[in-house]
Amino acid sequence: MKTPRLSAHPLARLGLIGLGCLAFGTVQAQEDFISGIDFTGYARSGIGNTAGGGDQACFRANGAGAKYRLGNECETYAELGLGATLFEQGDKSFYFNSMVGYFSNQVNDSEDTEVSLRQLYVQGHNVVDALPGASLWAGKRFYRRHDVHINDFFYWDSTGPGGGIENIDVGTGKLHLAWMRATGTDDTEYPDADNRISNDTLDIRWSDIPVNTDGTLVLGYNYGRAQLSDAQREYYDGSEAKRGHMFTVQHEQNNWFGGSNKLALQYATDGIINAGSGQGRMNAGVSPDVPGGDMWRVINHGNVWLAPDRFDLLYAAIYEEKSFDDDSGATWISAGLRPTYYWTNNLSTALELGHDYIDPENGDDSRRLTKLTLAQQWSAGVGGFARPVIRVFATYADWNGDAFQADRTSRSIDAGAAGDAINVDDSDGLTFGVQMDVWW
Repeated sequence: MKTPRLSAHPLARLGLIGLGCLAFGTVQAQEDFISGIDFTGYARSGIGNTAGGGDQACFRANGAGAKYRLGNECETYAELGLGATLFEQGDKSFYFNSMVGYFSNQVNDSEDTEVSLRQLYVQGHNVVDALPGASLWAGKRFYRRHDVHINDFFYWDSTGPGGGIENIDVGTGKLHLAWMRATGTDDTEYPDADNRISNDTLDIRWSDIPVNTDGTLVLGYNYGRAQLSDAQREYYDGSEAKRGHMFTVQHEQNNWFGGSNKLALQYATDGIINAGSGQGRMNAGVSPDVPGGDMWRVINHGNVWLAPDRFDLLYAAIYEEKSFDDDSGATWISAGLRPTYYWTNNLSTALELGHDYIDPENGDDSRRLTKLTLAQQWSAGVGGFARPVIRVFATYADWNGDAFQADRTSRSIDAGAAGDAINVDDSDGLTFGVQMDVWW
């Protein structure tokens, strides 16, 4: 069988050469594009067990804003992000970023996984000629979040859909302006579980204010307002939607004994604290029936080196007082330490001690929980933030009073975190397991 000959006509040859160049150019462009993609993420997963039988329990005091996390995380969670600079000309550029979140309980290989779109936004740098150095953005993003690492407590976080402009040079420091929104639904059957109230949050921050050597100040104001639909307003007999304010002053110290420290003071009112933990944003679902109130909070956290490259310490201290018109608030006091000794560049031993105390405003008995974890770790380098890390751990927790009510709702500890391995009248628990933790 003869192999077909290519046409000898000059135009045909020219066409084939053109197609080849186009194909090569397309592949080359794709390779150039792919090589410029940023792949970022975070993930944790492992396996654990509770002494006496049962799946791994996680220990969180009932009413606490967070739990100390070393050897105390019972799920698989991941955030995978892709981003790229899509346009760059001189000092102007447009950057696209995306992130998908995954959550699953440790059931089996084929379990259902909750998937959520955590980030999807475009950021234009230097595109506003009147504001050199500033960035314009729109979409859904993690917006200038602040958290306490060792208990994963986000105390200043306007994350969500929105838009704004940041890094405006004001001579002393930078100004950041953002408008965030959580969209609700309009249903005459409100308050059906699927019906939520729309709301808006205005986030204003003035950062990078120099106050001392290696120390800067951040000043912030968050204003939130829920917006009722006509059907919701009718359901609530013309009630006004909730509003809220939050003021934040934060001092950030670098070169702090080889590490860093943050000291935050916050005051918030009404809707912003009713919506959740007082992160500085309104959340969908804030009903006019929710009582008003206020919140005071002081947070100090950071990391230091006790012996360079050999022995470090993560630490946190939190005081939070929430007062509501119906006495449903509480005072939460929390303190935690995580010292780690590095035997080699890859082998370390960590100890985490965390204590939470909750005093309900209505006069109910106070609650306390103390959690202690010992972990042997293999990590990519030294330092409390060195990742990836694989650890084996044992965690012991002790609390006052029974764990749950008779119907297994929370009494001293959070029922959802503890699972079925803890009995109603238990006053302590012991778990052990293996976990990986990574970000990049």
